[in-house]
Amino acid sequence: MTRYFISGIGTDVGKTFVSAILTEALKADYWKPIQCGTEDGSDREKVSKLVSNKESKFFDEVYKFSEPLSPHFAAEKTNKTISMDNIVPPAGNNPLVIEGAGGLLVPLNKENYVVDIASKVDAEIILVCRNYLGCINHSLLSIDYLLRNQLKLKGIVLNGYFEPAVKSAIVNFANVQVIAEIPEVVEISKRSVLQQSQKINLSLFPQPETT
Repeated sequence: MTRYFISGIGTDVGKTFVSAILTEALKADYWKPIQCGTEDGSDREKVSKLVSNKESKFFDEVYKFSEPLSPHFAAEKTNKTISMDNIVPPAGNNPLVIEGAGGLLVPLNKENYVVDIASKVDAEIILVCRNYLGCINHSLLSIDYLLRNQLKLKGIVLNGYFEPAVKSAIVNFANVQVIAEIPEVVEISKRSVLQQSQKINLSLFPQPETT
């Protein structure tokens, strides 16, 4: 099973939306091992409502916390500790889209960061970038961290409108492949997810074997 870990350059950059798009495009399964903040429902519930294909499966979280906090802090609030030993990917035949919590270096506990999940489950990392003041710095720092630590960076997704100068600064300086450019989407729905799934550069992904 091929695994893709979806992370972002920060919070609220559109990881869940991009995860739904990739799940649709690849007819993949979806898993968010750690969910923080459940007042408006879980990201698993949201993604399952956005995906149209009938092949994808949506697996339960390993850890689920009600407060929208960093995982280590949310766990501490409930007198729990997140253990990497419990982060075991579900079995299946489809590709697996794994959504992280927050950015790469959000702590899980006293020893591990969110990005360590990708290493543990041997997943390629897809980094979601969004255009805001400071996004060039955040993008390049994130990419640099991944490359310096020899983590498997699959590529980036540009989510929303990017000024050409901002886009080129990220792509050219980092020399990474762009998996998709998602325009600014007013309404996140099944229809928009299906439409944007056509923007994924499928040539960058292993194609299913035909019989």
